[in-house]
Amino acid sequence: MELEYLQIVIAEVLHVDRREVTMDSTFVEDLGADSLDMFQIFTRSEEKFDIRVPDKEWHTVRTVGDAVRLIRAARKTDQ
Repeated sequence: MELEYLQIVIAEVLHVDRREVTMDSTFVEDLGADSLDMFQIFTRSEEKFDIRVPDKEWHTVRTVGDAVRLIRAARKTDQ
């Protein structure tokens, strides 16, 4: 669920093919994201999943898989 959502959002924000977005894709190197792009992706993810993740935790995210794990952990904490 989280990966599928991120694939859609990342494809929209970064104008890449959704199939390019995998758990191992790096936001900067592979997908070409900058800090504003990542802010948009993370903000939309927080809204979608009704979670709040501290900025310092988002700053540790390097890959899509990192983001998925962070979202999953935040969802478990909020339940």
